[in-house]
Amino acid sequence: MPSTPLNSSSVLVVQLSDSHLFAEADGKLLGMATRDSLNAVVDRVLAEQLDIDLVLATGDLSQDGSIESYQAFRESSERLSAPKRWLPGNHDELREMAIAAQQSDFLEPVVDVGNWRITMLDSAVSGSVPGYLEDKQLQLLAQALSEAPQRHHLVCLHHHPVPIGAAWMEPIGLRNPEALFSVLERFPHARALLWGHVHQEYDQQRDGLRLMASPSTCIQFAPNSEDFRLDALAPGYRWLRLHDDGRVETGVSRIDPSLFEVDLSGAGY
Repeated sequence: MPSTPLNSSSVLVVQLSDSHLFAEADGKLLGMATRDSLNAVVDRVLAEQLDIDLVLATGDLSQDGSIESYQAFRESSERLSAPKRWLPGNHDELREMAIAAQQSDFLEPVVDVGNWRITMLDSAVSGSVPGYLEDKQLQLLAQALSEAPQRHHLVCLHHHPVPIGAAWMEPIGLRNPEALFSVLERFPHARALLWGHVHQEYDQQRDGLRLMASPSTCIQFAPNSEDFRLDALAPGYRWLRLHDDGRVETGVSRIDPSLFEVDLSGAGY
């Protein structure tokens, strides 16, 4: 696994999430051309972020699970000249994802960068929208944490492990969050938990652990909604500045809202 020196003062991580690409270049999700919106977000990253140390793709790279969609994601994101790590979401197909990731380390689950270790967990369950962390994923996490007590840790997955205030999303989050937090609570050097799936910003604290969710690079879900509802906010990404003392600086940036429109009358995706 690649690593940078432990005396690095900070590292810059960019999160791209929930791109929902199709095999077809002009594929649209609720009126939005998802390849075009991803490319516009990557353009924004290139304009705003210098010297990126790592790019994280936190699931639902694809809408249809096609090899072509993952190849398109790879092509777009490789314009960012930094190492990449991918994890699957509920719309993804791991076999096709792995084919598109051949001759890369995109699917390696643990990476050390600066004073931090980042662990990518697979919470996807084949044929299911909700997520679940199997024992082997929990064991992977415990091992990653226990083997690097001198580092700060960022843990990533697709499904939300806490309620986010959107009632319709609660049944489709992580089904065994207590198992995840049971592991994390054993390791005080676990600093932050990052996920996708919810297509909206979230940033809270839980017993000293930073909890964060991020926008989609395509459609956005309205926060605090009882039923499925889209938001008119533009696609975006999250950046994270991970300091060597364990501090996390982070923010969300969105593209020009006039570039893309979404069908706000959509009743599901």
